[in-house]
Amino acid sequence: MADEKQMTTLKKVLHRIKPYTSGIVLSLCSAAVSVVMSLYIPVLIGRAIDCIVEAGRVDFARMGSLLTQVVLCALAAGLVQWGMREINNRITFQVTRDIRNEAFRHIQVLPLSYLDSHPQGELVSRVITDVDTFADGLLMGFTQFFTGIMTILGTLIIMLTIHPVIALVVILVTPLSLVVAAFIAKRTYSMFTLQSATRGELTGIMDEAVGEIKVVRAFGHEKASLSQFDEVNERLDKASLQAVFFSSLTNPCTRFVNSVVYALVALTGALFCLAGGITVGSLTILLNYANQYTKPFNEISGVVTELQNALACAGRVLDLIEAPERSADPAEPKKPGKVEGSLEIRDLKFSYTPDKPLIDDFQLSVKPGQRIAIVGPTGCGKTTFINLLMRFYDPQGGSICLDGVNTLDMTRRDLRRSVGMVLQDTWLKAGTIRDNIAMGKPDASMEEIVAAAKQAHAHSFIKRLPQGYDTLIGESGGSLSQGQKQLLCIARVMLCLPPMLFLDEATSSIDTRTEVRIQKAFDTMMQGRTTFIVAHRLSTIREADVILVMKDGHIIEQGNHQTLLAKGGFYANLYESQFAH
Repeated sequence: MADEKQMTTLKKVLHRIKPYTSGIVLSLCSAAVSVVMSLYIPVLIGRAIDCIVEAGRVDFARMGSLLTQVVLCALAAGLVQWGMREINNRITFQVTRDIRNEAFRHIQVLPLSYLDSHPQGELVSRVITDVDTFADGLLMGFTQFFTGIMTILGTLIIMLTIHPVIALVVILVTPLSLVVAAFIAKRTYSMFTLQSATRGELTGIMDEAVGEIKVVRAFGHEKASLSQFDEVNERLDKASLQAVFFSSLTNPCTRFVNSVVYALVALTGALFCLAGGITVGSLTILLNYANQYTKPFNEISGVVTELQNALACAGRVLDLIEAPERSADPAEPKKPGKVEGSLEIRDLKFSYTPDKPLIDDFQLSVKPGQRIAIVGPTGCGKTTFINLLMRFYDPQGGSICLDGVNTLDMTRRDLRRSVGMVLQDTWLKAGTIRDNIAMGKPDASMEEIVAAAKQAHAHSFIKRLPQGYDTLIGESGGSLSQGQKQLLCIARVMLCLPPMLFLDEATSSIDTRTEVRIQKAFDTMMQGRTTFIVAHRLSTIREADVILVMKDGHIIEQGNHQTLLAKGGFYANLYESQFAH
């Protein structure tokens, strides 16, 4: 099974190398020239030795010419090898660039269900660490595998022309090196796969621990976190040691076989030399070639080990790239004209897991410009409902129609252009304050950005920053407070002003005084726009046109604030639990 997986991965890697065929051909030609030059040097040295007949009888003129040729060949071989390495480097890093681009592009179209079920650190490990490991193995394979194969073929041909019998001895013994290398390689692939997977798991734990360090410290979870890290780190240590130990057996085993080959060539050649079958110079050439012939086996065995690791890592990256994409947008999408914001939801069904229904037979009719508040206990499906409206997830039954058009018949881009979102969880990218506010409208002028920030009551704190709107913030907002981050997210929506708004606990991280001012800004922003408001603090939704009370994925009550209080039902109990004295 491992062999089949390995061969499948290798075919996929070769497919991605195919666009660089011209570079590979040039690299092969360079390798051939380098090998020819390197193999010609022992012939020249052997001829130079034969120039020494006996004491007082040395052809210095011919010897000098031959040694000059040796130097020129060595220089030429070195220059060609340098060029070959440059070509191989370029091919390797272009291939890894392509794979990283392909992986990152694919992540953009993966369903949220996949991303929710895989730790962020593990995905980062696949795209960064695994691709780097794959690149190292591929680079070594290019530079050593080509030259190794050509050296073996070249030395065999020359040895057969010098003395077929001695060459036959070499041919019969050296396959032992290949048998040993293949035996070990088959067993190391699964070890390197385990090592790569465990490394990804460890990266995930690191990402989680560092990203949420405040929570870890606040709850005194350091020991438990360290214990978890130690356990996975210990498994990585064992997996790495096992993989490296077994893979390191290849080189000494093949070196032993190669030493046997060299000894047999020396013994056989000496006997023929004593019998007058070959000259001392020819024996020197054969010994040089025996050494050159066996050396690539050591290098190739090392390459095989690296390739095991590289293919294991490539397999993990390719698994990510080949993960099923989210459902495709329709081939002929429908576009509503000017979005008014009416919604018709019929028989909506959805569950994250088949055995646990969450939303079932959900019915809702929303008129343009209405403010719809959604309340209910944690886990009742409020945020899931918003995710379905935004098509972060697709419903498993029923329909959601925007202005008479089923959202499944629209492109996600058209749908999301019509909606502005402010969530409880803020997201800011590394960049300037200006870039973060203008994310949804990159061509916005500075005046528009400042106006949006003022509406969101973010302008005052932005002006106090060192470079104002040009202040650089790190990933996830850097040193900004949670409230300041949320104000920037609100300003981002204020700038775009789409026809529909989804506010999911939009003011949860803002102090009460600022919340009052933000609420006024929201009132202005919501005029004439269909707005869905998800909130736990019922004080923020009193002015909603319709309040939907959800429980277990169903709407159990519906009406405005006063009507629901008069009913004395679930909403009234929720309200009294928050404001009863």
